[in-house]
Amino acid sequence: MEKFTKLEGVAAPLKIVNVDTDMIIPKQYLKTLKRTGLAKGLFSELRYKDDGSDNPDFVLNKPAYKNAKIIVADNNFGCGSSREHAPWALMDYGIRCVISTQFGDIFYNNCFKNGVLPIKVSKEDLDKLFDDADRGANATLSIDLEKQEIRGPDGGVVKFEIDPHRKHCMLNGLDDIGLTHLKKEKIESFEDKAKAARPWA
Repeated sequence: MEKFTKLEGVAAPLKIVNVDTDMIIPKQYLKTLKRTGLAKGLFSELRYKDDGSDNPDFVLNKPAYKNAKIIVADNNFGCGSSREHAPWALMDYGIRCVISTQFGDIFYNNCFKNGVLPIKVSKEDLDKLFDDADRGANATLSIDLEKQEIRGPDGGVVKFEIDPHRKHCMLNGLDDIGLTHLKKEKIESFEDKAKAARPWA
């Protein structure tokens, strides 16, 4: 998993409450087990018109936000059904961080396992970040995971809380497989002892 230490980029304001995982990546894109190629499906029902052309009213289609790395989202982002394709699609598009007041539990957990940092903030701080994001191409936010800070374009700072174990994993690029690899020597030692004790097994 790619490490997350610091991130600086344009933040796109997504002022929609209860964005569910089907809205993030619709069901027709779930046939693949690959983590790549999903960017085209990200928010596809919002990004495209019925004829397949870009919807100019959707935030990620606006010139200022086409290369956004951060989404500032309204309450309860990532609710709905469980689909790991949702953080995969965000990553494939180039979104490394989503900021909201609340997330769907499964989506929140899946983000940490796939290199997307979900940050929970207060309603007051979210309103400030929406103001920052509304500045378009000048809406650059800087996120420092080690310091647990979001710095806005005017220099204002929003602090955020994060579970220490999840923070450690993100800083070091450790997903579940990576964490298992850290215990490789202990696992091999256990297996060697088990084979010696039960050679017939």
